[in-house]
Amino acid sequence: MLERNFSYILGCDKTYSESKIVVFGAPFDGTTSYRPGARFASSAIRSESYSIETYSPYQDKDLEDIYVFDAGDMELPFGNSVKVLEHIEKFVLKILDDKKIPFMIGGEHLVSLGAVRSVVKKYKDLHIIHFDAHSDLRDEYLGETLSHATVMRRCWDLVGDGRIFQFGIRSGSREEINWGREHVQTCFFNFAQLDKVIETLKDKPVYFSIDLDVLDTSVFPGTGTPEAGGVTFCELLDAVKKVSKLNIVGLDMTELAPPLDPTGASTSLACKLLREILLYIFK
Repeated sequence: MLERNFSYILGCDKTYSESKIVVFGAPFDGTTSYRPGARFASSAIRSESYSIETYSPYQDKDLEDIYVFDAGDMELPFGNSVKVLEHIEKFVLKILDDKKIPFMIGGEHLVSLGAVRSVVKKYKDLHIIHFDAHSDLRDEYLGETLSHATVMRRCWDLVGDGRIFQFGIRSGSREEINWGREHVQTCFFNFAQLDKVIETLKDKPVYFSIDLDVLDTSVFPGTGTPEAGGVTFCELLDAVKKVSKLNIVGLDMTELAPPLDPTGASTSLACKLLREILLYIFK
């Protein structure tokens, strides 16, 4: 998977050896609790990215001028979350060993756990910034401890108290929200506390996880568990700009489900956001 692809995300056509950022797809939605379809996100982004430009008028920068490699989509086993996470962990570890930044495109949010398992091995003082509509802090969901509803609880198992910072949260069970108040820092509904967290995490290694359902359903309906009351695209873009100033050692973007938005607008939004994130974090 570390050779040039015949198909790649727009502007991500540099070679593996020369690139500082490696983008890859993790097409898995095996624990999706409401509407499936996130497994198609990375392939859709790859094909639909040609609807946008490599140039960003927001930043006056161009993807053509930075070094990003698109490693394509991983081949992941159906119906086996344990093995899926093992495959992702091994693949991300290879990227980290080669001193590159892994950028994973989900897939459902559970795939983040595989990446975090690798990153925390390299960076013992890892902190996590998490944008999402859902807290994902359940200890189990329908008897399963590995689920997109438990992913941040499993990440907490790895990093412990005071290392996970959540923004945009507007959904969760009473039990998990109360548990979160004791163990993670949560900014409900928006990014109001982000500046303070950015200041706290200067010089810390940060894993950045974006569940796209943090966006309001009016601008991003193509997701498996939509929640009204989310942020706008411009609010998200501004928050991403702030987080990009930190020492980002790994990141992901999850929960786009292209079949759920037949207009294609959600996929187009994800492509544009991907471009902006790549340009922000490339240093």
